[in-house]
Amino acid sequence: MPIAKNCSAVAIAIATLLGSLASSTALAQDKQIVTFAAASFAEPGRGDKMRAWIAKFNQSQSKVEVQPIAIPFSSFVSTIFTQMGGGAGPDVVRFDLPEFYAAADAKRLAPLDDYISDSAFKLSAPDKYMKIGGKRYGVVFEVSNYSMMYNTALLKGKAPATFDEFLSATKAATAEGNFGYAFRATMAERGGMWYDLTNFVYGFGGRWSDDKGNPTLNSPKVIEGVAAYKKVYDANVIPKGADASTYRRMFAEGKIATVIDNGGVAANLATAGKDLKLGAAPSPFPTRAQGMILAPITINANAKNKDGAGAFLRWVLSPEAQKELQQIHGASSVATSVERTPEELAKWPWITVYDAQTQNAVPALPQGLETKAPEIQQIIIEQVIKVLQAGADPTAAMNDAQKTVLTRVLKR
Repeated sequence: MPIAKNCSAVAIAIATLLGSLASSTALAQDKQIVTFAAASFAEPGRGDKMRAWIAKFNQSQSKVEVQPIAIPFSSFVSTIFTQMGGGAGPDVVRFDLPEFYAAADAKRLAPLDDYISDSAFKLSAPDKYMKIGGKRYGVVFEVSNYSMMYNTALLKGKAPATFDEFLSATKAATAEGNFGYAFRATMAERGGMWYDLTNFVYGFGGRWSDDKGNPTLNSPKVIEGVAAYKKVYDANVIPKGADASTYRRMFAEGKIATVIDNGGVAANLATAGKDLKLGAAPSPFPTRAQGMILAPITINANAKNKDGAGAFLRWVLSPEAQKELQQIHGASSVATSVERTPEELAKWPWITVYDAQTQNAVPALPQGLETKAPEIQQIIIEQVIKVLQAGADPTAAMNDAQKTVLTRVLKR
């Protein structure tokens, strides 16, 4: 081909490419930008997977582009609440449950009823906690359930199904530097101890409040759960004083037989303990109710692009997006029921126990008193530590807790 024709062909190709790039830029500029903030984006590994997941939404349509914003967990809440308080902030925010209720109470969240129709999706049981005062303010992003995991080498025979069986099994496994169980029992571990204690209270049929938001800290079932917590403490089957990071490491090393913990921890321990034979079973309490870690995804009341944010949330709830998101979360669940892949089941055969717990999971926050939860939690933990370490009577301690919450926190 003559040189002139070659130059002509190259010029046409370059012009075509430049035209295509200009067209793509124009399309990008025409897109409605939606910012999405989550501490998860700052996590090694998972952050990259979530960005790739969001990229699939951006590629699926031409009207909205979601831009991830990574804020470290340690500064996430203060950063977001400061921005929201100033009338700004990201369009979409992934909160933990306590901050979700605090943001809704402060009028920082936009109602989602115009964007999410209940009938359009097969939402699982935890979705009911996304509504406050009859209005939807969130969509479930991640649920991490609690169950009992155990080391099959230390726990002889089948997993205990009752509390008495559990006590016997943990006593039998406590020997030669090994322990039968582990939980938190110090003020330094107050946040984690709250979840450990709540699982006992819920498992014995208690709740921190009734359906009208009245505290029920001294109800018979709550006291029964606290007494069971003390019974385990007094049985000398736990490494007393050990914090969560210490006893979880001990579990991975094969030195602890049983722990009641969430699915995310179970996945980490299964990975860390190379020779660990991990099993899981429902917690050995009279009822199946347990706490859960629930993380909603929300729309900022200040968002300028609420329609675009709503379109993204609808995509998040689509079957394919839910399936991939659950795989990113690992041992946690999502807003809808997603069947595990054969690869997941082969890697974590115990995961079905955690998934089945979703229908029995209840938030650890006192219902109707969510914004008062930190104060209530402090009062309860102080009294329970007196029960464990000073020999206080569970009934007297919880009567004191009830009275203090009513007078000091609720001003009644």
